[in-house]
Amino acid sequence: MNNALFGHRLRTYRKEKGLTIEKLAEQVGLSPNYLGDVERGKKLPSMATFIRLVNVLDISADELLKDEVNRADYLVDAEISSRLAGLTPRRRTAVLNILDRILEELPNLNGEAKPDGSK
Repeated sequence: MNNALFGHRLRTYRKEKGLTIEKLAEQVGLSPNYLGDVERGKKLPSMATFIRLVNVLDISADELLKDEVNRADYLVDAEISSRLAGLTPRRRTAVLNILDRILEELPNLNGEAKPDGSK
């Protein structure tokens, strides 16, 4: 595992959530010095601490480990849901209609048959 990349991502997500190192350390039950060492890549947290970090930051473990593990499909689903949740019902319906058209055309991109058997 690349400690520096892990620490950099942790710092990025902490800042995106508007948390100081002191505030995140307090919420996770760590000392700010220890968390600073993690962010600088000097230390890696234990599994229990790692779980507390992702829970407090409300992110997937994959986000911090993406150089070590493949991104899970559920993250894409969650991102789609998150983006749709911010839309009005009318815009969500419009997106659904656009998605239906895209899905209808996908077989044409590869010369595959459409679900109804036509090309």
